[in-house]
Amino acid sequence: MVFLPIITFIVLVIVGCPFAFIMGLTGFAHLFSIGYDGIANILSQKMFYGINTFSYTCIAFFVCAGQIMNKGGVTQSIVDVAQEFIGFKKGGLAYAVIIVGMVLAAILGSSNAVAVILCSIMVPAMVSSGYDKEFAGCTIASSAILGVIIPPSIDFVIYSVLTGISVKRMFVAGIVPGIFLGLCFMAVVYFTAKKRNYPKYREHFSGKDAVRALIKGLPALCVPIIIVGGVMGGLFTATESGAVACLAATILGFINKKLKIKDFVEIFASSGIVTAGIMLIISMGNILAWSLAYDNVPTRLVEGILSITTNGNLVMLLIILLLFAVGCVMEAFAAQLILIPVLAPLGEAMGYDPVHFGIIIIIMLTIALATPPVGMLLFTTSKVADIELSKLNKGIWKFVLAGLIGTLILAYTPILTTFLPNLLYGSV
Repeated sequence: MVFLPIITFIVLVIVGCPFAFIMGLTGFAHLFSIGYDGIANILSQKMFYGINTFSYTCIAFFVCAGQIMNKGGVTQSIVDVAQEFIGFKKGGLAYAVIIVGMVLAAILGSSNAVAVILCSIMVPAMVSSGYDKEFAGCTIASSAILGVIIPPSIDFVIYSVLTGISVKRMFVAGIVPGIFLGLCFMAVVYFTAKKRNYPKYREHFSGKDAVRALIKGLPALCVPIIIVGGVMGGLFTATESGAVACLAATILGFINKKLKIKDFVEIFASSGIVTAGIMLIISMGNILAWSLAYDNVPTRLVEGILSITTNGNLVMLLIILLLFAVGCVMEAFAAQLILIPVLAPLGEAMGYDPVHFGIIIIIMLTIALATPPVGMLLFTTSKVADIELSKLNKGIWKFVLAGLIGTLILAYTPILTTFLPNLLYGSV
């Protein structure tokens, strides 16, 4: 009976069952295997309590903001600015993708939203300029990773809800790591562009054109400053920042004359479907997370790892390897809901800074979004940009390796993550 949940999980993955139901059914199998009484009553309760949190309302707002920006042409203004300032470099469009990914991350907080927007705008531009379509897709998929790391972030909200860590501190702590990983991805672009002799967007830097693009794109660039600055300054909550993002995107869309009232029917319908999918994953995941907690799995895992070694550096390395392995075969939201309640006590037992530890967990599970075989960003990019998934699976590994190296540096240099929140809000 002890292997029933493991067998259930493996079988459901093999047959292609949606991950939301995989988690719910695996949790059910786990409770059944340990002989828990009243399973039928507890399942509905845990599904409801899993999503009965006000902080999760920001998810709908961030998803909706992405849809509005895509329709309203706000992203194109940001792209134009990036291209003018970096386009004179070899591989300039690829650099622009990463920069735009950073800016969009600070507005949307969703990797999938960033990927969809970049695919629709940048893939055609890169291919027509002489870039390999596979490289264009891999650059976008890796850039979209930053959507979860640079605040605001849906994943930071989930981590904060599960652990009780301040959302505000998590948001601020994600700024430097997000920019740092962006630079790691730019290093991949640099060497690839040099090897394949990718073109420049323009031959020379033009200060006049750059200033013109900056003035035109300034309203769009101000959106992330208002959102993140408002949360950092305590002017509004994470949920309210999502509403502000929707409002700002709507105003800019009307100013650009690309957004129409009739577009909101499609925007709200699409946003509702995406949000419902996320909430279903969270509610089902809570069944499995609760069953693991009830069976005292987190405590046993902590004791098991500490029985191997109590060296903090080795424990951190084991955690990173575990997260990478899990991320290769499990959807990121699902992995968070299962592993965060398990690993948070271990971080506390080892004396890690809770914010730094949380950032490392989120980064590793976020890198998994672009890691075969179940990297959600690879599926999104493949579908939207019409690129063969096998080609993306092959080309993405150089970006994954750069992300892993960057994460290891962040893991063993905690001050890069903690100095900004400690500076603004004091030490934990």
